[in-house]
Order: sequence, then structure tokens, then C-alpha cells
Amino acid sequence: MATKKITTPLTDEVVRGLRAGDEVEITGVIYQARDSAHKRIVALIESGDPLPFDMQGAVIYYMGPSPARPGKVIGSAGPTTSGRMDVYAPTLMAHGLKGMIGKGLRTPEVKAAMREHTAVYLAATGGAGALLAQRIVGNETIAWPELGAEAVARLEVRDFPAIVVNDCYGADLYEEGRARYAKS
Repeated sequence: MATKKITTPLTDEVVRGLRAGDEVEITGVIYQARDSAHKRIVALIESGDPLPFDMQGAVIYYMGPSPARPGKVIGSAGPTTSGRMDVYAPTLMAHGLKGMIGKGLRTPEVKAAMREHTAVYLAATGGAGALLAQRIVGNETIAWPELGAEAVARLEVRDFPAIVVNDCYGADLYEEGRARYAKS
């Protein structure tokens, strides 16, 4: 199976073309945001205030970066556990979020929201943060710098590798893998 090249922002058509197990390479802008930033974003949505970035078609990377060494755009940039954002993810998808990148399982509520709002969950390889950082060519904090590693950052990526775990049809690569293992 060939790697699918996708560009952000994502459209419904692109998301519908992705299936659990597909390997992708993402080019464009993605946004780094974790727990604290998600809480603040949801508060802005609830109050009707402007968001720090356009949520329509956006992809959020659940990542905790390390400081950049001199001459580098970013330090190690590996994924963090996605489940901590599950309480917020359905609200963000209802407001246009199309993609999430992280590691680990998602709740049934998040998977249902992906089906309802045509969104996708992608896994980046945990433990490969130094290699993933090489695919990040731009890094700008755009909201809440006081949060440090939890601030919202606009990341420009080129051929950022990920695997589709949950597609908009309800398929779950983790569940499929466990089922295959149980049969062997």
C-alpha cells in the first residue's frame, strides 16, 4: 500500500479517503495543543470568543516538545497520550477540527464524534520524537506562551509521517490488531 500524501487544512473529501491502517505523510500547517490549551479553547468556544486559529479543517498534534537546540526549529517532538484530550475533542470536532495526531486509544464518544463530523485520528510513532522533529520546518507559539510546552503552536510540517488509527467510518486499527492477534 502506498503512502498517502495529504495537505492541510483537511477537507471532508480527504478524510473520507482515509481508512484505518493507511500510512500518510502530512504537509502544511498543524497545531500543537495539549490538555491546558484544549480547556482554554473549549472555554473560548463556549463564551463565543475568537479562537487562536481557524478550526475549520485543522489538525491538532498532541505533542510535548522539548526545547530547540541552536539552529533547530524544535526539539524532540513526539506524541503524547491522546486520551487526556478526549473530554474536549468532540467539541472541537463539532467546530471544524478534522484531524488529531497522538498516541493511544480514544473513547467511544470521540470515535462517535469522528463519524458524526467526518474526522480522523492519526498515530505518530512514540519514542521517535527526534525523527519526527525533522519533519517540522516551522514553529511559532500563537497562544498562551505562559503554558510553556502546553502553549498552542503553529507548526509547519513537510511529509510528517502518521498512521490512520480511527477513520470516519468507525474502523479502529488498534481493535483490528488485537482481533488479528487473538486469532493467531
